[in-house]
Amino acid sequence: MRSIMALHPCEPETPEASGVSMSAAADMSIQIENAGKTFRRGKTETVALEGFDLAVGRSEFVAIVGPSGCGKSTLMRLIAGLTMPTTGTVSVDGESVKGPITNLGIVFQKPVLLDWRDVLQNVLLQVEMRGLNTADYKQRAHDLLDSVGLGSFEDRYPHELSGGMQQRAGIVRALIHDPPLLMMDEPFGALDALTREQMRIDLEELWLATKKTVLFITHSIDEAVLLADRVVVMSPRPGKVETIIDIGLPRPRGLTARKSPEFDEAVDTITQIFLAKGVLRGGRREIRPRKIED
Repeated sequence: MRSIMALHPCEPETPEASGVSMSAAADMSIQIENAGKTFRRGKTETVALEGFDLAVGRSEFVAIVGPSGCGKSTLMRLIAGLTMPTTGTVSVDGESVKGPITNLGIVFQKPVLLDWRDVLQNVLLQVEMRGLNTADYKQRAHDLLDSVGLGSFEDRYPHELSGGMQQRAGIVRALIHDPPLLMMDEPFGALDALTREQMRIDLEELWLATKKTVLFITHSIDEAVLLADRVVVMSPRPGKVETIIDIGLPRPRGLTARKSPEFDEAVDTITQIFLAKGVLRGGRREIRPRKIED
């Protein structure tokens, strides 16, 4: 499997250890202030998010980790303009979000591929929907598909692929137009363990080379710590920011970061928060939990 890094020839820049400064509004890519979202069905109300505040700096990599049902995916949809907040405001690049925004890439939990299109056609669908010339993007599509191990499956249809292969096609579709903002909703959950680890490494290399703004939602504490400049820990529903942890691990983190005391400390800190909230429960043996299951 070729590294995605090979597809982005620009020179990598050295990122700050804990991301960009939050002090200047001009550096904000995403600004969320007192956001809340309530879903109504008949007389029943479900408060998914409440009093949510978050600032994400331009070119920052932020991971969000929290229990199932705490509003992580709802938050992503608010930022993308796919749904509107019940209270509060959401801004992207200084502009209030009033409807769907297009200058971004989204990877959902499910790949959402069209059954009647093959893999290459599914990837190029986004190019078509944007009114761009597909011929200009075919080579990039070939290269991206090859980088995630789908080079020989371009002419296959979704029903001929495993769940992990379908999700990898969805990741390529989100990257095809090289967006400045990439939002990923548990994107590696369907991948096998070895491929998931390689994709994590490749994603970090891509971020170091392109300095995109990345909002990465995951249930994996390890994955959040290994990827992010900051990890946003969310409370159970209604979702709020429980705490934000700066991750000072040097980059690139690769495979060696797991051995560092800083990694263990960050994972333990997040685990203790979830234990205190009842999201995780300790057993008789002292086994440190590392992942929150759906």
